[in-house]
Amino acid sequence: MTPTGTLGSHAENLAHKYLLKQGLRSVTRNYHCRFGEIDLVMNDAEYLVFVEVRYRSSDAFGGALHSIDGRKQTRLRRAAQSYLMQYKMNDHPCRFDILCLDGRADQPEIEWIKNAF
Repeated sequence: MTPTGTLGSHAENLAHKYLLKQGLRSVTRNYHCRFGEIDLVMNDAEYLVFVEVRYRSSDAFGGALHSIDGRKQTRLRRAAQSYLMQYKMNDHPCRFDILCLDGRADQPEIEWIKNAF
């Protein structure tokens, strides 16, 4: 695995553990379809939550949050629609959250943005 892939997996693991501690329940990880990937799918009360995990070691280019542009949001929406159709959950309330991890990989600063877009 590439160093970037290793960091990405590490960030997803940290994000997953963080969200579990916040009371969310895990549904699936790394959902893939032809539109892209959803890092984490979780339950938060009645909501199905599609979580995009972003890690950046520096904010030189705007940090983790600024790396999610309109094109990425469109891909995430399409992937979520695919997930909902595949599992026949079209009427289920859902939201998109972003979990940003910035700074050192061993102790990143975590920012959880609920209902990000």
